[in-house]
Amino acid sequence: MDVQKESLRLHREWGGKIEVVARVPVSNARELSLAYTPGVAEPCLQIQKDYPLSFDLTRRNNLVAVITDGTAVLGLGDIGPEAGMPVMEGKCALFKAFGNVDAFPLCLRTKDVDEIVRTIYLISGSFGGINLEDIAAPRCFEIERRLQELCDIPIFHDDQHGTAIVAGAALINALKIVGKEIGRLKIVISGAGAAGIAIAKHLLAMGAGPEMYLVNRKGILYGGREDLAADQAELCRQVNPSRLKGSLADAMRGADVFLGVSGPGLVTGEMVRTMAQDSILFPMANPTPEIFPEEARAAGARIIGTGRSDFPNQINNVLAFPGIFRGALDVRASRINHEMHMAASEAIAELISPDELSEEYVIPQAFDKRVGQAVAQAVATAARQTGVARI
Repeated sequence: MDVQKESLRLHREWGGKIEVVARVPVSNARELSLAYTPGVAEPCLQIQKDYPLSFDLTRRNNLVAVITDGTAVLGLGDIGPEAGMPVMEGKCALFKAFGNVDAFPLCLRTKDVDEIVRTIYLISGSFGGINLEDIAAPRCFEIERRLQELCDIPIFHDDQHGTAIVAGAALINALKIVGKEIGRLKIVISGAGAAGIAIAKHLLAMGAGPEMYLVNRKGILYGGREDLAADQAELCRQVNPSRLKGSLADAMRGADVFLGVSGPGLVTGEMVRTMAQDSILFPMANPTPEIFPEEARAAGARIIGTGRSDFPNQINNVLAFPGIFRGALDVRASRINHEMHMAASEAIAELISPDELSEEYVIPQAFDKRVGQAVAQAVATAARQTGVARI
C-alpha cells in the first residue's frame, strides 16, 4: 500500500509520464520554412508518389501506438479506457527506456470488435507498429488476426505474445538445470485466456508435446467441452489428447511444469507435492501469485519464477516487447511472426551463460542492458530469414 500511495502522489505530481519533444529547431523563419510551410510540401509530394517514403521522411520509422479498450487492465479487469491510461503511458515510457522506441498511448471508448479494428486500421498509416494492450479475451484474438490481415505494419498483443516469449525463455533455461526435454513434459497452464492460450501455442512451437493441460475457473479444458471459445476449442485439438477432466489439482498430478496466468492463491503446497520430481513452477499472477515461492519450495518445487520483482526469476514482459519492436522497426518488418517470437525467447535465454545459470537465475533481470539489443538483433535476423523484412 505504501508503494500504491506513493505512486498516486507522484502521478498527480507528474501529470503524465510521457511528453512530445520536437526533434528539429523552429526558432527562426528559415527553420520554420524548412520544418513546416513552404518547405514541407516537397516531402508530402514525394510520399504521395512513393508510399514507403512515409517511413523515411517521418517519425513513422520509430513510432508505435499502444492501444487499449480498457477491458483487461493489469489484474483490475474492465475499468475503462481512461482508467487504463496510466498503464498505457507507463508502457510508452518502457518502450523508450528499454528499446529507444517512441510510443504513444491511445485508449478507445468502444468494446465493439468492428469499431476497434476499423479505428486502428484507419490510423495505422501514422505508425510503424501497433502494440495491443489489455484487451480482454476472446475478442483480442479476433482483433489481432483481422488487423494482421488489414495492416502492412506489425501488430503485437503483448499480453499474449510478450508473456509467452519471456515464459518460454525462462523454461528453456530451467530445463537445462533439471535435465528434462521439452517434448516429454507434462505441462499445466492455469488461466485459459489471452496469455494462457498464447503460452500454450508458443510452447508447442518450441517442441512441447500434447501432454499439456489448460485450466480455467470451470476446470480442465478438453475437446468437446461445450463452453469453450473458438480459440480454446482449436487448441484442445492439439493438447490433452486423453480429454482429462477435473480440477486444477487433478491436472497437476505428475506435472513437470506449472505456468500460472490466472489468480492469487489458486495453488496449494499439496498440489505441488503431487507434481513430478524437479518440478518447475512459474506462478505469474500479479501482484499476488498463484503460490508464493517459499511455499512452493517447501513443497518440493525445484525452480520457481513469478511476475514480481521482489523474488528471483522475475518473468517480466519488458524483457521482450521493447527489443521485439526495435528489431521489427529496424528492418521495417510487415509483421511479427512466430519465428520472430521464437528468436526472441532464445535470445533472452542465451544471455545467461552456463556458468551463471542457477535455480534462482534462469531469466535475465529487467534492467540487464544487454537484453533489448540481443532481442532486437535476433528478431531482425528472423524477420529477414522469413521474408517479412522490407529493408
